[in-house]
Amino acid sequence: MNQPHAPVSPALAHRPEALLLDFGGVVFHTEKRPEGRADAAALIHRHLSRAGHAVAEETLRVSLDAGLAALKDWKNAAGRRREPVELTHREIWEDFLASDLPEPARAVLAGSAGWLLGELTPLLSEHTVRPGVRELLHTARRLGVRVGIVSNAHAGRSHRALMREHGLEELVDVQLYSDEVGIRKPHPGIVERAARALCTRPERCWFVGDTIDRDVAAGHRAGVAAVIVTRDKHTDNPPYPVSVRPHAVYDTPEGLVPVLAAALDTPPPAPSAVTATATATASTRAGAGPAALLLDHGGVIANAVKDPQAQKEFGLRLAARLRRAGHGVSDEEAVAALLEARGAHQCFKSEGERGPVVPEVTPLQYWRDFFGTSLAPGARAWLAAEAVALSHEWAHIKSRPTLREGAAELLGRCRELGIPVAVVSNTVCGRSVRERMASFGVEELIGVHVYSDELGRRKPDALTVREALRGLSTDARACWFAGDKPGRDMAAARSAGIGTTVLVRGGSLDDEALNGHLSVPGPTRPDRVVASLAELVPLLSGRP
Repeated sequence: MNQPHAPVSPALAHRPEALLLDFGGVVFHTEKRPEGRADAAALIHRHLSRAGHAVAEETLRVSLDAGLAALKDWKNAAGRRREPVELTHREIWEDFLASDLPEPARAVLAGSAGWLLGELTPLLSEHTVRPGVRELLHTARRLGVRVGIVSNAHAGRSHRALMREHGLEELVDVQLYSDEVGIRKPHPGIVERAARALCTRPERCWFVGDTIDRDVAAGHRAGVAAVIVTRDKHTDNPPYPVSVRPHAVYDTPEGLVPVLAAALDTPPPAPSAVTATATATASTRAGAGPAALLLDHGGVIANAVKDPQAQKEFGLRLAARLRRAGHGVSDEEAVAALLEARGAHQCFKSEGERGPVVPEVTPLQYWRDFFGTSLAPGARAWLAAEAVALSHEWAHIKSRPTLREGAAELLGRCRELGIPVAVVSNTVCGRSVRERMASFGVEELIGVHVYSDELGRRKPDALTVREALRGLSTDARACWFAGDKPGRDMAAARSAGIGTTVLVRGGSLDDEALNGHLSVPGPTRPDRVVASLAELVPLLSGRP
């Protein structure tokens, strides 16, 4: 792959502003030391002995072997995640390398976790600089191309020491290691951070790695100008099939040197105008019907009337179940606790909506902390165990829902016109919302579902709407959002960049409250107000 006359990918035609290099497999080649694990076990033994713990080296070696095998499996699994986070040094010892050792020994090792990992790296492997690395770094320096190291590492300190020992530290401008920044490849963020640290953007960088599943995937996700592989022992044996491919492959970094030297000292061509044109085209549809329709559920698709009798009966059944499990909870206590939980939930919602990030209550919080706040610890433990099931049952019985006029007609017309529909709803149980829409016969007309209890965030948090837009894969400006609460629905839609907001009367707020919102300019004021979803049907295809 290092042939001097091999065709060069167009992605490598223009000189990058920065060259981002993996550590192992690019800058260094690593080989396991045959005696490495025995030496590591001896080091751990000495360290534990100083704390007064006599653990045999043979026991430590077995634990180390098991932990390293499990850690390898974890790394492979993490490579399938879109944005994997790195383990902490303590987690590596507590959960992997020392998980079957006595607790006092684990505590000692966790307390020295970072130092120990730094010591283990050179014990377990030999490191040699790969052919062409020095020439590549000097070429980059001569051309004014900044260089960064971007590496998954459990001990960035040991990698920095190796760079220094081999005289390479002065030839690079920044080093990013996953244990130091908290995320690991293929998370694109680690590439993006390196680019920012070098005063550039990923699309003006070349990224060089040796693995397909981590390095190549990370480079593509970050949008770098070129993804390059220098072949090493892991290159041809990814742990699972990977669809992304590099722009170029070289046997060693030596092959990249003439390519970098020959790259044109001109900026790459501007991004294709196709995307911008498509966006502009989609945006103009806002005046001729939406590219996609986002709807709130409660108060828009369906209205619900509270059912006090059903709520009371639920409280009585819950008290009986608690008593059967051995907890002395009376009927009166359970019914009163339901009222307390509803009040605490309202306070939680009001207080949470004061910031840009608006969390949703979890089933555990609702039942153990809101409902069970005055109950004994044992009863609260039972509520914690049953919390998810209780939320599902409670969502179904606390009110009687009915499908609103025009909802089925609107959803059916969207299907006919090919307009995708998303439901974005604040709810204690998205599962029950789906089941209710299925009972109304409209669930199959909805393509994207975003429910606050499943997302962990609630409107007016813009993430709720952005998550729906991610599923719809369309320009927010070309979409419509219909809701019944200005302070939540309209605010979330505006923050997410929705082009047209629609307020539907007849939902959870009466006309007097709505008129108060409508009289005040601002982000909660809608573009259109309707009394029924039926009024939107003729507007879908652009007819007034």
